[in-house]
Amino acid sequence: QVQLVESGGGLVQPGGSLRLSCTASGFTLDSYAIGWFRRAPGKEREGVSCISSSGSTYYPDSVKGRFTISRDNAKNTVYLQMNVLKPEDTAVYYCAAAENSLLSAYYYCSAYGADGMDYWGKGTLVTVSS
Repeated sequence: QVQLVESGGGLVQPGGSLRLSCTASGFTLDSYAIGWFRRAPGKEREGVSCISSSGSTYYPDSVKGRFTISRDNAKNTVYLQMNVLKPEDTAVYYCAAAENSLLSAYYYCSAYGADGMDYWGKGTLVTVSS
C-alpha cells in the first residue's frame, strides 16, 4: 500500500522545538519532491517547507530561519525540524510527495504545487501553548 505517515506532533511551549517525521511506504521518496504543509483554524493552507528531488529547499518568511526540512533516504523518511516555535505555528501538519519533481522547491510549496501532489499523509497536530 502506498502511503505517507507523519509523526512527532504534540504540545510544546513557545520557544520550544519539535521534529516531525514523514515515512513513505510503497515507493521511494528520494526521487520525489516533498512538502510540509499546515492548516490552522481560520487560515489558508500554507506550504512551510519544501525540498526538490535535487535537494533545493524553500521556506516562506513565516518559518524561515526556524524550520528545516531534510531527507534520510536510507529510512525513506523526510523530517521537519521546528525550532523557536510560536503560538501561530499551531496547526495540523501534513507531508506530501510529488512524482513530478522537475520544478523548483518554491513551486511545490505553492498552491499549484500542493494541488499536484501525488500522495498526502493524514497529518499530525502541533500545539504551541504555554
